[in-house]
Amino acid sequence: MRVLTFLHSFEPGGVERVALRLVRRWREVGVDAPLFIGRDEGALRDELASDLNFSLPPRPARWSGPLESWWMIFKLPAEIRRVKPDLLFCAGNTYTVVCVVMKLMLGPDCPPIVAKISNDLVLPGLSPWLRFLYGRWAWLQGRLIDSWVIMHPSMRAEVRATIGGVDLAVIPDPALTTAQLTRLQLWRPRQDDAPGRRFVAMGRLVAQKNYPLMLDAFALGAEPEDRLTIFGDGAGRAELEALATDLGLAGRVHFAGHVPQSAEALLDHDILLLSSRYEGIPAALIEAMACGMPIVATDCGDGVRGLLEGCGRARLVEAHDVVAFSAAIGLACRGEAVTAAEHFDAAAFTIEAGAESYLDTFARIVNDAPHRRRGELLGNHDYAPGELAPVSVRVQPDSSREAA
Repeated sequence: MRVLTFLHSFEPGGVERVALRLVRRWREVGVDAPLFIGRDEGALRDELASDLNFSLPPRPARWSGPLESWWMIFKLPAEIRRVKPDLLFCAGNTYTVVCVVMKLMLGPDCPPIVAKISNDLVLPGLSPWLRFLYGRWAWLQGRLIDSWVIMHPSMRAEVRATIGGVDLAVIPDPALTTAQLTRLQLWRPRQDDAPGRRFVAMGRLVAQKNYPLMLDAFALGAEPEDRLTIFGDGAGRAELEALATDLGLAGRVHFAGHVPQSAEALLDHDILLLSSRYEGIPAALIEAMACGMPIVATDCGDGVRGLLEGCGRARLVEAHDVVAFSAAIGLACRGEAVTAAEHFDAAAFTIEAGAESYLDTFARIVNDAPHRRRGELLGNHDYAPGELAPVSVRVQPDSSREAA
């Protein structure tokens, strides 16, 4: 089975990080898994793809980040015709527009597409008119994309309400390797008498993550001895550093930038903060839950809510509520953690487990493709891990890729 994955770039992001790990794992188990990159830029290339072969189109200098979806739409059809994949993997919501255009452009020559839902489908704050337009767009996606993957059962209801009855698989987000999980489970609450708590946050410095809310809440709710380290980088860094200074947090908040091994960075801290406006299943939450670390998070999506439900060491507050967030920070205790929540199976969130589940889903969709083309399947199926029908994965030697 040949599975083609496409990404805009190597810029850091949870979707891109997981996709690159999946490609590597699929190749390790003998699956032909070509990778197509729109532009050869970003920190993840050295971190996760230094030894991965990939295809890269010639790219004029005038094509930049804001036009990357158009660039991918322009170049991906030729790659699909050249590679002739059995299936196209869409790694997240950002890429579904490309998939829809591929189906419309290539028609029956387009391979089956499996798309992962990486964020809330309907973003908060949309006007009723924009919600209506997005609903029509989501309906079109549901008619053209062959199968969808959600990262937690709690995301089902939104998919059904927004996209409709579609082929749906539940696969926990493979945010960890087994080796990382083993190291994270060594974390224990700090027992010394040193003053202050060590808070930590992880994620790109973009509007979605709503770091101004976190900084405002930290200024209100933290003790003078408390410290906050933010791992991640982005266009908003200078503005956030200025805000921290204006709030009197200079010396108490450290912007650590992008780090290759963000999961291990948790081990030197006490409490995770998440202030996002919307999320799917952020890797930082999975990593913190694998540690048994206390969490203060905004209620920023069905996936987050479902993941943290019943987790006694997590405090979930309304998004945008700085008073509630600051109060939760004030109450967070560094010594309250447990080794694991009973309902949280950390091993299910490893790349080793996730890659296998994806391959099962891919094989099922590829085997069903001839029936779909004849209109014999209606596409209203719902699968969870362990519920997939037995299928055979047709393994082919990994074809050579143009290394950039």
